[in-house]
Amino acid sequence: MTANSEPARIRVEQDTIAGTFLSPKAKVPGVLFVHGWGGSQERDLNRARGIAGLGCVCLTFDLRGHGAFNDRQASVTREDNLRDLLAAYDHLLSHPAIDTSAVAVVGTSYGGYLATLLSQMRKVRWLALRVPAIYRDEDWHLAKRELNREDLMQYRASHIDATGNRALRACAAFRGDVLIVESEHDEHVPHATIMSYRAAFQQTHSLTHRIIDDADHSLTSEVAQEAYTSMLVDWVTEMVVGERLSINPAP
Repeated sequence: MTANSEPARIRVEQDTIAGTFLSPKAKVPGVLFVHGWGGSQERDLNRARGIAGLGCVCLTFDLRGHGAFNDRQASVTREDNLRDLLAAYDHLLSHPAIDTSAVAVVGTSYGGYLATLLSQMRKVRWLALRVPAIYRDEDWHLAKRELNREDLMQYRASHIDATGNRALRACAAFRGDVLIVESEHDEHVPHATIMSYRAAFQQTHSLTHRIIDDADHSLTSEVAQEAYTSMLVDWVTEMVVGERLSINPAP
């Protein structure tokens, strides 16, 4: 975590020698995980445990329509799940150890899409998006399961201008650091969607794009799972934890 630095004067007999106090800040970064459609927090837990070990407070959760709420999956809307994410974010920031200016959001697929929307509504410093999905703005209040999948795949395969999509407009306004992880053989989120996201991020502090070779959308192979975990932990270490290791003068 960040070390505060302040000068010290040390008395030695009739002399005074110079020293420097280095003390840790009490607050730590927060990391919020958002799973994909049809998933749950289960897969996020192992990665969250590893990142918590780096000195972060992590929160995983189940969107409504998933986990204990899976009986509602047929009726849940994007609006419902965005409200879930807002509530989870606010709950994370209520933790007494959190530095509220240092929050990362890690979203997968549908969760990545929701994470971009969150970034316009709450303070997010770092965004990690694995295979972020995208949807038309229309039918926002329609149950997600009722969206036209054929039309959706055609939309994702096209170039989408940032001005014409709510999620991409949020990306265009984002000024923090971004990680985008793509699967080489993704059957749900094509390369064109990833490039639409990349093109939208024009004001970021940094943008990192990684591709997991031979991986499908769900990372069904153990090798792909390990590759993503390594990419995520390395990025979090560099961006989140590395930033906390910098030395700041004491106020």
